[in-house]
Amino acid sequence: MKASNLIHQINKEPRKLFLIDGLGALLSAFLLGVVLVKLEHIFGIPRSALYVLAVIPCFFAAYDIYRYWRLDKNLSRFLQMIAVLNVAYCCLSIGVAISHHAVITTLGWGYIIGEVIIVVSLALLEWKIAREQLGMGKL
Repeated sequence: MKASNLIHQINKEPRKLFLIDGLGALLSAFLLGVVLVKLEHIFGIPRSALYVLAVIPCFFAAYDIYRYWRLDKNLSRFLQMIAVLNVAYCCLSIGVAISHHAVITTLGWGYIIGEVIIVVSLALLEWKIAREQLGMGKL
């Protein structure tokens, strides 16, 4: 599916972005707080850092699920908020990785960079949809 088709489809039901974001946040929390903790020796990210990074997506997931089920007239504002929070989380993730650069393995860096790319891409989509909804007067 082309990016323009995806944006068009999501524009029809922008609330679905909260569901996508929430499920992604739960996946991140699980990977960081369970999988990478068990494989700390492979990824090199310290357990304490993994737990900090895993807790934040849990809050995002709760927010996303709440926003998905609540019907608000000003949905674009909430999409913009989660987009900004997602980018801030990515900055924190990079900061944590840099602060532990001496112990993080190549696989650990690959995970962090991969997650950042996915989350920033989603945040950009959320921002774009929110701006389009504002311009279209739908939300």
